[in-house]
Amino acid sequence: MLPLKEKDKPVIQKLLSAGCCARCILRFCCVSVQAAYRQPHQGTLKELQAFISNTENTKSQDSTAAESAEGNNKSHDAAASEPSEDPPSCKGECALKHSLRSHQHCHSITLDVNVMFCPQIAEAVKAEKYEFDTLVLSVSLPAQLCVREHSCWLHVKKELREKSIALDKDDVIQVKEAFKWIMQGQVAKELGGVAVVTRSVFTRMAVVKALEKISDAKFLKHYPCPPAHPTSSCISQDIQCLHVSVFVAGRYNKFCRSLPQTPWVIDGERRMESSVEELIAAAILSSFRASGFNFSSSGREDVDVRTLGNGRPFAMELLNPHRSRLNKVEMKQLQETINKSSDKIRVRDLQIVTREAMGRMKEGEEEKTKSYTALIWTQKPIQREDISFIDDIKDLTLDQKTPLRVLHRRALAVRQRVIHSMNTRFLDSHHFYLGLKTQAGTYIKEFVHGDFGRTKPNLCQLLNTDTDILELDVESVDVDWPPSIPE
Repeated sequence: MLPLKEKDKPVIQKLLSAGCCARCILRFCCVSVQAAYRQPHQGTLKELQAFISNTENTKSQDSTAAESAEGNNKSHDAAASEPSEDPPSCKGECALKHSLRSHQHCHSITLDVNVMFCPQIAEAVKAEKYEFDTLVLSVSLPAQLCVREHSCWLHVKKELREKSIALDKDDVIQVKEAFKWIMQGQVAKELGGVAVVTRSVFTRMAVVKALEKISDAKFLKHYPCPPAHPTSSCISQDIQCLHVSVFVAGRYNKFCRSLPQTPWVIDGERRMESSVEELIAAAILSSFRASGFNFSSSGREDVDVRTLGNGRPFAMELLNPHRSRLNKVEMKQLQETINKSSDKIRVRDLQIVTREAMGRMKEGEEEKTKSYTALIWTQKPIQREDISFIDDIKDLTLDQKTPLRVLHRRALAVRQRVIHSMNTRFLDSHHFYLGLKTQAGTYIKEFVHGDFGRTKPNLCQLLNTDTDILELDVESVDVDWPPSIPE
C-alpha cells in the first residue's frame, strides 16, 4: 500500500489528468518511502487510480486517468517503436544516471531505467577493471528538467490553492532522490553486490537561479503549464568512471648532484632529462594503473644537493587508479623495482596512507629541524684554530631576506631562522667541512656566502673572510613520518 493521505487526492487527480507519471505523482505527494519508487510503474499507477476512485466523481476520474495513461503509452510507443508498460515521461521530469541528453523534451524516471541504464553502467565500470568496494553514482541533470519541474509545480499549486491546501516546492521529493532509490539496488545487483551510493552533480545553476527569480505570471506567459507531453525518451549521453585517489608515501635519498626534485623547465625548455619525482612515479603509476599523480615532499633540495641519511619524506596522490590495493609484499617489490631502476635515487618505507595522514608531513614543518654537511671554501688561508670557535655557537638567529636566486618565486620578506648547532672538520688551508643543525626553511648557501649581505649574520662575517659553499648534503629531515618499515 502506498502511504497516501486524503489531502493527496487533488494532487493525484491533477497530475494524472495532465499525463504525469506515477512515480513523479508520488514525488509531488511528498512520499519519502523508498520502496514505493521501486515498484513497477504500472502497479503504482493502478494503486493511484484505486486511491482516488473513492471520491464522489469516481467514474469521471477513472476515465480521465485511463485516457491519460493510454495517451502516455501511445506516446512512448511512437518514440521507442516498441510496446512498453510504462508511459514515457513525467511532467516533473526525472534525471537519469550520468549525463543524459533528451530527444526534445524528456528525462524520465518512468522509463524502465533498470533495463535501460543499469546494464550500461555496470558494463562501463567492468570495462575499466577497477578494484573497489564502493561505487558512487553521480548524476548530471539537464537544465530543461528545472523548467519542466517548475511548470508542473505551478500547475499543482494553482489547484491546491483553490482548495486551501499548501504545497511548498521544497517539500516535493527531488528527482535525484527518486532516481537514487530506483537505481541503487539494481546497479549493485549488476555489479555483484558492490555497495552503491549516489551523489548528484547539478551543472545547470543558471537555470535554477533564474527560476527562483522569475514570477509565476511571467513564467506562465512563456512556458506551458502543465508542460507539453513529451514525444520521445531520454538516451544516455555519456558514462564516465573515476576511482577515488590512492595515496602512497615514503622517504627518498638522492645521490646525484645534477638531478632536480621535479621536472626542471625554463622558458618552455627542459633542462634536465629526469627528476626525483619522475624516477619514483614511473613504477608506482604502472603498478596502480593510475592516470596521473601529484607529488609533494617535506621541503625540497636544490638540484646540486644530495639527500642522504634516512631520506626526505614524500607523498604521492595517485589519480584515478584502476588498482587500489597492494599488500606488504607487493609494496616491498614495488620499492625494489624503483631502487633498481636508477642509481641516482633510493626509496624506503614505501606504503599506502590515507589522505588525512598526508597532512602530518606538513604539520609544524617550520618547527622541525634538518641537518646538513657543507664543504666550505675560504678566500684567506685558515688554520684549525681559526674555525674551532664555530663548534661552540648555539641557537644562532639569522635574519634572511628572500634570496636573490628564489626572489622570482617567493615574496620579498625578512625571515628569522635559527641555526641550533654547528661543528667543523678542518681539511686544508682553504677548505673545511661544516655540519649544521637548523630550523627547517633555513637557506644554508646564503648563510655561507652572505647573499650580498641579505643574510645576517653569515659565515663571511664570522670568519672575517669571503667564503663560499662547494658542496651541500642534507643529512637528515627530522619529520617522524611516514612510519618506518623494518628492512
